Amino acid sequence: MAEQLPLDIPDDPKLAQNITHFARALRKAGLPIGTGRVVDAIRAVQAAGFSEKQDFYWTLHACFVNRPEHRTVFAQVFRMYWRDPRYMEHMMAMMLPAIRGVQEDRKADAGEKRAAEALLDGVERDQPETQDTGEETELEIDASQTASTEERLRSLDFEQMSTAEIAQAKRILARMTLPVKPIESRRGQASHVGQRIDRARTLRAAMRQGGELHEIARQKPRTRWPNLVVLCDISGSMSQYSRIILHFLHSVSNAKGAGWAKVHSFTFGTRLTNITRHLHQRDVDAGLAAAGAEAQDWEGGTRIGECLHAFNRDWSRRVMGQGAVVLLISDGLDRGEPQALGKEMERLHLSARRLIWLNPLLRWDGFAPKAQGVAAMLPHVDSFRAGHSIASLEDLAEVISKPDDMGEKARLMTALSS
Repeated sequence: MAEQLPLDIPDDPKLAQNITHFARALRKAGLPIGTGRVVDAIRAVQAAGFSEKQDFYWTLHACFVNRPEHRTVFAQVFRMYWRDPRYMEHMMAMMLPAIRGVQEDRKADAGEKRAAEALLDGVERDQPETQDTGEETELEIDASQTASTEERLRSLDFEQMSTAEIAQAKRILARMTLPVKPIESRRGQASHVGQRIDRARTLRAAMRQGGELHEIARQKPRTRWPNLVVLCDISGSMSQYSRIILHFLHSVSNAKGAGWAKVHSFTFGTRLTNITRHLHQRDVDAGLAAAGAEAQDWEGGTRIGECLHAFNRDWSRRVMGQGAVVLLISDGLDRGEPQALGKEMERLHLSARRLIWLNPLLRWDGFAPKAQGVAAMLPHVDSFRAGHSIASLEDLAEVISKPDDMGEKARLMTALSS
């Protein structure tokens, strides 16, 4: 039976203020809520009544949530604001600064922390009081943790970042690029220092001289830039990583002088969606909003094998020509048939110049390819690397043009065979 709310709440004069404060917290947490929605929520709650807490939850949910990715934030803020009678004390304890060498607990739920930050916006956070004993008190502070906030942020897991840290991380990613070296084409171009003889030019010059050969024309290989094809998993287990990585992909798609001929971006969860044109918009917020609107499977299930089959069937010949580099971003947690997934991965690998897999699960030192999906995909990639932090993306930028880089593949293949 659903938990009952007090029946005298509708007559409480603070009802509008409470819902307004709740809406303000949701807006601070990232939900686009305006004054009109707040007024609609107050009217809807008064009309629906307060007989059951579940009805109250879904009434506010219907007024404030219109995108799938906002459901989790709404649920967390709702629980902390309306259901926990000691929510303020709990949040204040979460947000107090760490002193005396005790670092902040990064294992706490990141969404809960962001909800706490939104609810505590503007609340003064007092420092712990100390008794005055007449003696000088020495406060121990780890200077290495405050010397460079940006340097610490580079190694921080995306999933454990607070709202402010996510915003700062996005600013860093907006400045990053993914440079690539040009590849040599089989076609040649004229060059005085080329290693190959240009037979056609040599014979044409000889014909102009009455058939006498005075000079041998030479050529060197013509260089060209490869395409970058990105396949990004947006299922529920990858939602926080994919949101931030898509900011990075927007920067790569719009970077000038990075070298890529074209950047093609796809998202997949339960279906494949081409978001290339959205990421080429100059405004990152508008581009990602359009991409999110088109990809209807955000935070849903995962059908990696079926989505790769759709890509191999419908898009491979269009975007994979002339030696494209494929960047696969996924945790590999798939419930489909492993044999079918392995077959599609093999076909994708054969079509690509290089296939690089970024997996956030590699942040764990004890990661092993025990999941069937991971075991089926791993043999068909050229490089297997972590993709959970800014530092891991910076490492990717350094090795993406190195054909001998395998990342963690060799180690995990050994574990897989044993």
